[in-house]
Amino acid sequence: MDILDYMRFLGALVLIIGMIAGAAWLARRYGLAPKVTGGNGRIGIVAVQSLDTRRKLVLVRRDDREHLLVVGPTGESVIETGITPPAGTGVQS
Repeated sequence: MDILDYMRFLGALVLIIGMIAGAAWLARRYGLAPKVTGGNGRIGIVAVQSLDTRRKLVLVRRDDREHLLVVGPTGESVIETGITPPAGTGVQS
């Protein structure tokens, strides 16, 4: 095999990976990809905020309550539980 064969192989590989990425983007853009929810939609992540490079603050909704967690490499900690979401957020009581 000479250098031209390697360049053709590399070009074809880049083209195929680009086509796969484009198809995935289109599927997400037009709602064809499955949405990841907590089964029947009773749980979900409301917001995520980085505290530093290793820890994140996560607001999790369960039914009509929200829970504030700190998630890091050493584990999770519950900061506050049983928070009632503000009115008008679309959460049904």
